[in-house]
Amino acid sequence: MARTFAVANHKGGVAKTTTAQTLGLALADLGERVLLVDLDPQACLTFALGLEPEQCGPTLHDVLLQRVKATDAVIDVGRVQLLPANIDLAGSEVHLLTRTGREHALGRALDTVRDGVDTVLIDCPPTLGVLTVNGLTAADGVLVPLQCEALSHRGVAQLLDTIADVREFTNPRLRVRGVIATMFDPRGRLAREVLGDVHTRFGLDVLEPPIPKTVRFAEAPGRGVSILEHAPNSAGARAYREIAAVLHDDLRTGAFA
Repeated sequence: MARTFAVANHKGGVAKTTTAQTLGLALADLGERVLLVDLDPQACLTFALGLEPEQCGPTLHDVLLQRVKATDAVIDVGRVQLLPANIDLAGSEVHLLTRTGREHALGRALDTVRDGVDTVLIDCPPTLGVLTVNGLTAADGVLVPLQCEALSHRGVAQLLDTIADVREFTNPRLRVRGVIATMFDPRGRLAREVLGDVHTRFGLDVLEPPIPKTVRFAEAPGRGVSILEHAPNSAGARAYREIAAVLHDDLRTGAFA
């Protein structure tokens, strides 16, 4: 059975999609079978992998509405698999609100595909609504991309409140695997202070190294590739590979399974 990580932070613009895509590809390069799940109606992960979301079908929307099984919607995208999304997924949220056990819809759908992969990475939307709760309920662990700025603490506190609720009501096994510092600028003290405070205040592990800010990340999605292909020797690519190696070691040793 695969381990499943939700990549979550309800604050937008913190590189959730970049983190899900790049870690997934880096884990695949280490020999893992990886499934990426695009749980965001904006479908940025689907686009970043070189697909046109509106031309994809069936998608996660069809899976959540029980029109098809997840096995019928998963597609091969290079060295990973993808459960794609498009704007129709926004309608799934409305539909789920009327269903009993709505928090478990994604988890039940993924049960049909987990045996065929080692790691599932769920790219959650920048909200704390029913789709994100589904992602957290389906996950074993949470990876929290964090832009190191003054208001970051408030967002982390709100996310941890939601995680606590999910633990209590729908998924008692859920744990936070760690914080990933994104768009990190080492030139000032603020970034290091924020990271240190997140560890001290919330007791969260910070996965090293921080992901540096670089224009290479912005260039890659338009080419339908990740920074691992676009700028493989860049500091950003190296940092994601190092974090992927830590997560891969977790799988190898059973430290976080």
